[in-house]
Amino acid sequence: MAGLRFDLRDTPAGAPALRATLRAFLAEAGRDWPPIVPAYSWMGFDRDFSREVGKRGWIGMTWPAAYGGGERSAMERYVVLEEMLAVGAPVGAHWIGDRQSGPLILRLGTEEQRREFLPRIIRGELAFAIGLSEPDSGSDLASLRTRAEKVPGGWRINGRKVWTTNAHRCDFMIALLRTGPAQDPKARHQGLSQFLVDCRLSGISIRPILDLVGEEGFNEITFDDVFVPDSMLVGTEGQGWEQATAELAFERAGPERYLSSLPLLTEALDDLRAEPAAPEAVGRLLARAGTLRQMSLAVAGMLQDGKTPAREAALVKDAGNDYEQALPEKLRTLIDPARTPPQVQEMLGLMTMVARSYSLRGGTREILRGIIARQLGLR
Repeated sequence: MAGLRFDLRDTPAGAPALRATLRAFLAEAGRDWPPIVPAYSWMGFDRDFSREVGKRGWIGMTWPAAYGGGERSAMERYVVLEEMLAVGAPVGAHWIGDRQSGPLILRLGTEEQRREFLPRIIRGELAFAIGLSEPDSGSDLASLRTRAEKVPGGWRINGRKVWTTNAHRCDFMIALLRTGPAQDPKARHQGLSQFLVDCRLSGISIRPILDLVGEEGFNEITFDDVFVPDSMLVGTEGQGWEQATAELAFERAGPERYLSSLPLLTEALDDLRAEPAAPEAVGRLLARAGTLRQMSLAVAGMLQDGKTPAREAALVKDAGNDYEQALPEKLRTLIDPARTPPQVQEMLGLMTMVARSYSLRGGTREILRGIIARQLGLR
């Protein structure tokens, strides 16, 4: 049994200059953001902002220049992610494409797919959704029933997906679908494949699911005889489970798994100085953030080295979600409404509600802890 390992990593020597450039850009871009923008953090969706980010070369930073990428290091990209998350920038229109859909296409897509999709992702022109979860499946992804049946020239899709973030605003999704029976009834992960699906195709209906704030962040998608051509199959037919599992390492390990609530702490710091109990509590929150940062950087380093740290990523996400949800709850006990500006109070109220979803997106606690337990030989 191999143990969980987090080797210490650090950001590159040029990080301070990159941070300075980013902070100047974000200060200008975010001058008029209302409190709901940083409260939603990376789930906030703003195509104009994403196009501006693309113009500056901050999408697809590690990808080959042949497709428009910057050929920079994963650690430089990490610096960009940290700065964007620290202010709660609305990066949702390019976030999924940059984080996992693009890397999947780069690694397993055809050359035609790479040339069609990667340059447009890099320019901030294409928004991607994730087609994994389904109704009645809970966290048991292998039980998915949405099916793609082979027909002349392509595949016909029928079924439903749920919890697809920003799908009603996105251009494409990468959907995990059942394309064949499992050879072993106990191995339900067999017979699955991934497809690039245009969200505007005939037969697709998208129903937004309102969250506690009243925003349409999540969605339920119904496929009714939706045709996708053979050219939209990603990777190898029947290998979708292995592909999706590797993809989840990108989704679970990034700094968004512990920094989504940080803009609230930053906004409230000046007002917290006057609260007697705040220094110790804030110190503990910052210490936890520092530990999670080192763990997340370690996983970023593994990804840079070409590894697939699925278990380490699961641990980062589980611990990070605990932190993200605890932060607004802790600040609620420290902040005095009588002395706190309306901006901070509004952010606190919004983030307290939004944070409920943090332990759902990217895999529930139960699934993540099962992954970790198996790695440690406890299950």
